[in-house]
Amino acid sequence: MAGLLPVAEALSRVLAGAEPLGEEWLALADADGRVLTRDIVATRSQPPADVSAMDGYAVRAADLPGTLPVIGESAAGRPFSAPLPPGAALRIFTGAALPAGADTIVIQEDAERAGDQVTFAAAAPAGRHIRVAGLDFTAGLAGLAAGTRLDPRKLALAAAMNHARLPVRRAPRVAILSTGDELVEPGAVPGSGQIVSSNALAVAAMAKREGAIAIDLGIAPDRLDETLAAVGRARDAGADILVTSGGASVGEYDLMREVIAREGAELGFWKIAMRPGKPLMMADLGGMRLLGLPGNPVASFVCATIFLMPLVRKLSGRSDIETPTEPAVLGTDVGPNDQRADYLRATLETRDGTLVATPFPIQDSSMIRVLAEADALVLRAPFAERAAAGSPCRIIRLPR
Repeated sequence: MAGLLPVAEALSRVLAGAEPLGEEWLALADADGRVLTRDIVATRSQPPADVSAMDGYAVRAADLPGTLPVIGESAAGRPFSAPLPPGAALRIFTGAALPAGADTIVIQEDAERAGDQVTFAAAAPAGRHIRVAGLDFTAGLAGLAAGTRLDPRKLALAAAMNHARLPVRRAPRVAILSTGDELVEPGAVPGSGQIVSSNALAVAAMAKREGAIAIDLGIAPDRLDETLAAVGRARDAGADILVTSGGASVGEYDLMREVIAREGAELGFWKIAMRPGKPLMMADLGGMRLLGLPGNPVASFVCATIFLMPLVRKLSGRSDIETPTEPAVLGTDVGPNDQRADYLRATLETRDGTLVATPFPIQDSSMIRVLAEADALVLRAPFAERAAAGSPCRIIRLPR
């Protein structure tokens, strides 16, 4: 199989020239998973004043031990308005501001209250159970750096720093087109020789998990005019990436080549040294990147994992671009490999603290059920020799 492009080279070409997309401002509730384009600076300190970390009494450490009059209380959002004079105590609750003059908190379990008097049997050091102003962060601090991918914890920090909207990278728009006369939509009754389309649904779900916006272009029959019209709909929808899913036959390849030529572009590559997924193609359609996935469901999924998801991440401005791998050991013997890199569907289990990956005995790229049951892909490099059970390997965990 001469002329097959190595996976690493194909990925390099897919990512070449891809730059993070432009900036937009989003409300906090809509920014999860997005990447910041600017540093986010705290507009206030947290806490804004010294506050109590416990329910109890605010006192002066110099007045302990002893019995003191309780002159009022301070609660969160309802501070005591005057300084605490010497020889007095103030009932205080968690999160409440400490009055001027108080320098320690005695928790309520260590105090004996009787009417307006409270007795403290032991001394307490200054500063106990007090959260000092700015303990969490101070005004002017760059609490979140540009390039940070937002998650629930970081969104909480942005909110606490008093930001209602954030500047983030625009989400990539991924248009997905299934091609083939043999395809019908899920729920339809297939005719003679037809099958139910599943690739587009899987690719859309994968893209959404990575923060992209998926655009369903439906199914285009094997006709040039309808395929060209679908490309136009993708462009009209503002797609950054057009993903096509079709068979590996020469006829379908020639059709996409004609589409690429009509768009004034050149085919970037075709035929990758990988299994499943050899008939992968790429082109740049005037700023909209075309990634043509194979029609076999497993091949489509594997190629989307290895090529499409990194492209989505790069356009999103993320730093974790390439699909991560991790070590494991084989749970069964595997045979030698040829010039194509293998991605074997496998189950995972932990035995005596060791992660064990066991490939399924049948690896046909049409078997969606096996893909659905798999936990990981076992990576086999080109020309890998036979490996026995227990041998080290690398895996890609599949999302759950």
